[in-house]
Amino acid sequence: MPPRKLAPGFADTRGMPIARRLYWGRWLAAALIVVLIFLLLRAFAQGQIEWAVVAQFFTAPAILKGIVNTVIMAVLAMTLGIILGVIVAVMRLSSNPVLVSVAAGYTWLFRGTPLILQLLLWFNIALVFPVIGFPGIWSGRAVDVMTPFVAALLGLALNQGAYTSEVIRAGIISVDEGQHDAARAIGMSKIHALRRIVLPQAMKVVLPPLGNEFISMIKTTSLASVIQYPEVLHSAENIYYANSRVIELLFVAGLWYLIVVSILTPLQMLLERRFSRGTARRTK
Repeated sequence: MPPRKLAPGFADTRGMPIARRLYWGRWLAAALIVVLIFLLLRAFAQGQIEWAVVAQFFTAPAILKGIVNTVIMAVLAMTLGIILGVIVAVMRLSSNPVLVSVAAGYTWLFRGTPLILQLLLWFNIALVFPVIGFPGIWSGRAVDVMTPFVAALLGLALNQGAYTSEVIRAGIISVDEGQHDAARAIGMSKIHALRRIVLPQAMKVVLPPLGNEFISMIKTTSLASVIQYPEVLHSAENIYYANSRVIELLFVAGLWYLIVVSILTPLQMLLERRFSRGTARRTK
């Protein structure tokens, strides 16, 4: 095949090497970041931190028990928060103005006040209700009933329920209205359609933010230390009150939070992939 002729005024560039563009800004930014990380690591390594103390207390029984308490509290609070969130979201979408008002008031109250304030109020509820119970069935002193575990669970779950309700409501709204009409056409009740048709389709929208909320809940349980619930941060505080190794024990607690979150993150991704099968975009 004869060589192709070039138009007049154009140079023959065939066979010439292709020059790669050098991104000097990227290399400079990367070098600066590496230098800053190196300086930061050197500062921690050469500072007054006793890393032997960090290693010593990393697997201390009190710390390990605090991790277990943290995970238990996060799971229970998130479970109750999801149940409350579903109920409140359904109430918000109801045609009953009383249910809508109650649900909106609940969301407004618990989203509008700090969580640490709610925990302190629950822990000191005996100052308002000295006796808690059901008339004629069971009753007890509030100071005995409202233990740090119960106060932390109520505070975290009720607060989480307010946020979860908005996530679930958004997921329900995202389901096409035709799905509701089709469910009614085949004789399904609203509750039955919600359970069998709407919520399963809403999961692919609801699950990613709920996963993020659960990971956030792991860290939020640290606020329960103010009411003496023995989670990991409270356990670390008790130790450094005794040996004055504050920064070392804070590092221990921080490393355990990172480990738990690092384990939960890929599990969240697997769960999201499980519920998004058939709708997720394939990446080549």
